[in-house]
Amino acid sequence: MQARAKEGSHKCTYGASLPAMKRSPLITHISWGRMVVEGVGEGKDFKLYPGGGRAWDWNETGTRHAPGIQPADVSELLDHGSQVVVLSQGMDLVLQTCPETLDLLKQKGIEVFVEETRAAVERYNALAETTPVGGLFHSTC
Repeated sequence: MQARAKEGSHKCTYGASLPAMKRSPLITHISWGRMVVEGVGEGKDFKLYPGGGRAWDWNETGTRHAPGIQPADVSELLDHGSQVVVLSQGMDLVLQTCPETLDLLKQKGIEVFVEETRAAVERYNALAETTPVGGLFHSTC
């Protein structure tokens, strides 16, 4: 049996169910070039975090497959209270992550998982039930 967060509580802890409003949205479908996220919609790439998410526009931060995910890409996840971050590498593991991005997360004490997209989705969805998790998801290469 899992402990539940007290109603009105602002502190989230591992193992406690999160209130629906602050829970990270679940990914309900993943296939090549297509994701569906509860309450957010359908698209190719997403930034997801406690309480919501949006399409991930790589042009905002100059992200490319190499050198990969930029520190600015994860900043929004942290601003929304993510205590754990899941970064997808794409379906064919083409998307890299800048070392500076991993350094930033380490400096802030954020646990990070970098995985192939389908594995990243599974991990993220499992964490979303009990943990303030953020994620960056790329549904193609």
